[in-house]
Amino acid sequence: MAREKLAQAKADAARRGQLPRREPRKKAPGAGRSGGDPQLFGRAIMDLLSDRGWEQSAKVGGVFGRWIEIVGPDLAAHTKPESFEDGEVLIVADSTAWATQVRLLARTLVRRLNEELGDGTVTKVKVRGPQNAPRPAGGLRVTGSTGPGDTYG
Repeated sequence: MAREKLAQAKADAARRGQLPRREPRKKAPGAGRSGGDPQLFGRAIMDLLSDRGWEQSAKVGGVFGRWIEIVGPDLAAHTKPESFEDGEVLIVADSTAWATQVRLLARTLVRRLNEELGDGTVTKVKVRGPQNAPRPAGGLRVTGSTGPGDTYG
């Protein structure tokens, strides 16, 4: 009985010119998931970064987050990347000795960072030493405290 009904439905479709397809339909170029369909999380994040122009910033943030893996534990213990702007990475060192060491390694660091970020992304490494170094004593310095107990108060 089911075969008879199926045969009758096919005959009716043939009379109307609506025969079922034998091969699957091909998607039109550009057709895919619509905006409301679920998609993979990683793909959604990559699309968002691309749409907003944040791809390079995300890559640089990833390199800054993996600093210890990229430069090694010894150098990472005494330095940290602070900013990236116009191809220049600013690295802060905790002592003048380590700042000098980073300056000597600048070419190697540029090469290594470009391996992570893509050729030509980093063009220069700028190094800053410690900012709160003690000031040298001199003839024009006044030592002692100023406040309620001094004579000029």
